[in-house]
Order: sequence, then structure tokens, then C-alpha cells
Amino acid sequence: MSAICIDRIEVVDVRDDEPAGDDTAFIALHAAGETGWYGPVSAAIASYADKVLAPTVIGADATDHQALLQRLLGPAVASPDPHAPWAMGAIDCAAWDLHGRLDGHPVADLLTPKTARRTVPAYASWLTKELTDSVETDVLSEVLAGSWAFTKWGLRCRSPHSPTEAARTLARAVEHAAEETGVRIAADAVGTWTPSLALTFAERVNPSALIWLEDPLPRHDLRVYGQLAATPVPVAIGERLSLREDPATVLDTIRPVALTLDVVGCGGLTRTLDVLAAARARKVPVYPHGRSLIPGIHLAAAFPQAIPATEYRLQWEPGRQRIYDHAWLPEHGHLRLPESPGLGTTPRRASCREHP
Repeated sequence: MSAICIDRIEVVDVRDDEPAGDDTAFIALHAAGETGWYGPVSAAIASYADKVLAPTVIGADATDHQALLQRLLGPAVASPDPHAPWAMGAIDCAAWDLHGRLDGHPVADLLTPKTARRTVPAYASWLTKELTDSVETDVLSEVLAGSWAFTKWGLRCRSPHSPTEAARTLARAVEHAAEETGVRIAADAVGTWTPSLALTFAERVNPSALIWLEDPLPRHDLRVYGQLAATPVPVAIGERLSLREDPATVLDTIRPVALTLDVVGCGGLTRTLDVLAAARARKVPVYPHGRSLIPGIHLAAAFPQAIPATEYRLQWEPGRQRIYDHAWLPEHGHLRLPESPGLGTTPRRASCREHP
């Protein structure tokens, strides 16, 4: 395909009756009479993409993803703004959508020389249901009946007590949930633990109850994670992977059982392909984070041996799907890849308007 130069970036908001706080902004890249979309993202992320990164993108070839990545990396890495990697990732994913539309194929088929699978296994998460709050048995049973690959629940530390008491409470909550369900579960600490709590928990919990403990620390503290790696507790990390971190170093030090990276948050599909290569070389399975569900589905469809399942967030995703032209709805714990070209991130048309 010859060069397809991006001539314009637009931010479109589709807010209608969505609850306050929901993301409703979309990035639109225009080139060759076609539009590539990615969203929803927050207004702050969209504004950063439009006002800061857009000048580096205008004139770039929308189908040369490595070259576009290099254009975006410089300003995004240099910026202390936490919205920078997300804005970079949103632009990158919009470029992949544009490429797919121009080429007439789903993005998954552009990511691999092989035939991408048409359905992708998903695991269900419900992080507003905290294991320490004793998730109701009927809720556990209902979710388990959904034929998901497995389930993941919240395990935030909200206790003012000592690390020993808090670790005991958290360990009991995990073990109780595993006993109630009869299966191992994944737990997400959402970066709310201290190093001392994480290490004390590792001493207290029965690791056979856990598929993984995800992101206990607010950042990738390699020293502490290295200590955790020496315990029997299975640890997953990746959602907080920054543009400044070398994925190989992170994986070699932490030795996680899973990499739960966010495709958009880590800089987009193009950078994710580099991270995925590092994970595959170390035989670390990747489970894309659910905030970037749609690019995660394409990635999982393209690389089924490396990506066993993607996350489907039960508390947020059903409502978020209402803002797309095409709703991505799970069927028996799987998500189907549409045959239409692009990513499938086109917003509903009826209420689109330019974002102020």
C-alpha cells in the first residue's frame, strides 16, 4: 500500500445520557477520504492528543506504524503528563483502524501473516466487588455460570491496621472465595498495597487459591517484586507498564505468571507488539487489560498461542458498548471478531458532535 498521509485529527464527543465520569471522547484520524477511530477516552486524554501530539502526526503515513510510533514516542516519553501514553495509544489505534478500513480487513488480520481466530476467550472481572466484603454466593455463582475462562475480583487494601492484620484479612478473603466457588480465582489489588503488606500476604496466603495476584504495588518496584517472585504467590503485572520501562527488564526481574498490559495505556498496538515479543520470548502469557477491550480482542485473535484470554469488565463494559456502532457482546465467555474492516471502534453516529 502506498503512503496514506494523515491530513487531519479531530476529537468527537458522543456524550448523551452517559453517567458523569464515563469516557465518551473519540479520536478521529482523516486520510485519503477515510476516517480511523479510537475511543472512548477521557476528555483530558483526547485534549492532549489533539493539542500536543497532533502536530507530530499530521503528514505521517497512517499505514507505516513503526514510523508513526517513532514520531509519537519522543514527545510522549519526555512528557510528565500521565495522559501522554494514553493519547499516544489512542492515536496509534486510530491509525490501525484507518489502515484496516483502507485495506478492507479487520486489524487482527493485519497483525499476523496467519489466519486470525474469529472468537476470543474472555475472563470476567468485577473489581467493584471486593473479596474482603464477602462477595455474595449468588453473585459468584451467576458469574461463574457465564462460561468465562476464569474470574477476577477486587482485593484492595482499605484497612488502617498493621500489615500483619491486613495480610491476614486479605488472605482469608481469597481462600474463602476459592472455597465458595470450588475454583481458583484471580485477585486485583489495584496498586493499593505497600511493599510490607505484599510480602506479609505472601507468607500468609495459600497460593493454591490464586490464579494470580495482580498489581499489588502502585508502580513496578523491581526490588520488591523481585522479592515477591521468590515466594510461591503467583503475581501478574503490566497495566502500569510505562513508556520509560524496558519490558524485558521488567519481565526478567519480576518473573510474573501473566502480563496484563493495557494496549492503549502502554502506547498503542504498535508498541504492544514489541512488548508481546518480549513476553513470548520468556513464555509469559499475555492477558490484555479490559479498559482497552477492542484492540485487546484483535491482538488476542492474531496471537492465540501467546494470549489465552482478554479481560471483560462486567461492571463497566455493557454500558460502554452502547456508544459504538457495533456492540461487542460476549457469548458463552467468548467475544467474536467482526468481519468488517478496521478495529470496530466507530462511535454511534446519531449524537456525534465536535468536542469543544
